[in-house]
Amino acid sequence: MFRDFQRPGRSPIFAPSAMAATSHPLATHAALEILREGGTAADAAVAAIAVHSVVEPHMTGIGGDCFTIVAQPDGSLSGMNSSGRAAKAVTAEKLIEGGLQDITPDSIHAVTVPGALRGWEKLLRDHGKMTFADVLKRAIGYARDGFAVTPRTAFDWQSRVDFLKRDAGASRYYLKDGRAPLQGEVMRLPALAETLEAVAAEGATAFYEGAIAEEIAAVVQAKGGYLSADDLAAHEAIDLSPITTDYQGVTVAELPPNGQGIVALVMLELMKRFDFKGMDPVGVERFHLEVEIAKLAYSGRDRFLADRDHMRFSPEELLGSDQIDRLAALINPKAVLPRQPERILSPKSDTTYLTVVDDRGMAVSLINSIYHGFGSGIATPKSGVLLQNRGACFTLERGHPNQIAGGKRPMHTIIPAMAVQDNKPYMTFGVMGGGYQPCGHAHVLSNHLDFGMDVQQMIDCPRVFMDETSLALQVETSVPGSTVDGLKALGHEVVRSSDPIGGSQAILFDRANSSLIGGSDPRKDGCALGY
Repeated sequence: MFRDFQRPGRSPIFAPSAMAATSHPLATHAALEILREGGTAADAAVAAIAVHSVVEPHMTGIGGDCFTIVAQPDGSLSGMNSSGRAAKAVTAEKLIEGGLQDITPDSIHAVTVPGALRGWEKLLRDHGKMTFADVLKRAIGYARDGFAVTPRTAFDWQSRVDFLKRDAGASRYYLKDGRAPLQGEVMRLPALAETLEAVAAEGATAFYEGAIAEEIAAVVQAKGGYLSADDLAAHEAIDLSPITTDYQGVTVAELPPNGQGIVALVMLELMKRFDFKGMDPVGVERFHLEVEIAKLAYSGRDRFLADRDHMRFSPEELLGSDQIDRLAALINPKAVLPRQPERILSPKSDTTYLTVVDDRGMAVSLINSIYHGFGSGIATPKSGVLLQNRGACFTLERGHPNQIAGGKRPMHTIIPAMAVQDNKPYMTFGVMGGGYQPCGHAHVLSNHLDFGMDVQQMIDCPRVFMDETSLALQVETSVPGSTVDGLKALGHEVVRSSDPIGGSQAILFDRANSSLIGGSDPRKDGCALGY
């Protein structure tokens, strides 16, 4: 189907050999430069996420976590989890005795070990040809010499000024004279440049051992946290085998817990019980069923999902046909489920997803995040590292599998994805947006596989999601008014979302024409490019 060329919009990008799709043009450009220099998709992905960590510091960074799925030309898949753990010394009992009822995003106890850099290093070692010195030089240049702030980044930045002012390091490095930078203004991050230069010279050890690790631990402990230099030194990225399900002739791969990829697969299994192909893609029936399916899948997440070693049920059990049938029987196509999920995480948390395919046919699906906008809002005063607040995903509920404990990984929102068909990569894709991500994966896949949308149309298509506090159904402004009225008639409490819901990138392998087709979300500042 053609888009309306008289209206604003994007066309998908076509290229014969290699491609990158990211949320920032400078990151996409960095990836393509690495590919042209002979680097692999893994090398290019690390170069791109490093640039993102400088030019979108509210979204992602070396103070956050990273997950990847890599597809080889023969369709074989490998996964990596480089999410950080809670401090070894922390316990739920200590926090409760200290007066906490929950770990809020602004709590010092939400700061977990930054996992990303060990993940980048492992990705280079396992699938790359280049060194940190090769792939970090562009990010170092932007941090040292400056970068112009793009429109969406400026929009997001201005909403976090008061938050950043609470910490001396964050205020010093991430505000300009006490305010957010304006669109087009040049920002420089000299302390972060020096930190990246140390990593380029010495590897990730420069971050996890020595002065930087000691500074991170000292900053957290000075604010009452438990994180230690030993906690950072102990961090390692681990290999994972992706978990899969089939949908409309394609095998969809996600990573197993502690991430919420299993939720996307549960949603797809439930969607197979309904004829989505016959629905209006922006109509009442489609969005109603998507929301009801999400309620059930997310309810299971909030009860069962945790660090894999602490879960009571395996992914295989959660995806079992009997379990899916029981859930599907609860869905009424004409009414709203009376039972609401126990907890829903915001679709507004800040994350960077990107994907790269090289001329050998390797595909990398990578996601990296510091969780909320500017993470914890704490930046180390010498090294300029913004620390994540991923520990806010833990609970203090006694007996819950996701209860915080020393050395434990929290339930995690960020999830890369990959699709395979006939033992070859079919599409590499992902969706940003905190809790929205599993719903987003199911949504964009359905747009493509059920409704025949190309990779750009499937990303552009209007989105809906449930609000984390009011449980009202948020709908984007592009959702038709007649659909909103119909959803209200079914019993949904509907509100227009104040912000775009999520963001996405995708690259499709067009085997018939021996080309790659890329899409990038207009809700962000990025682009897909190839050659």
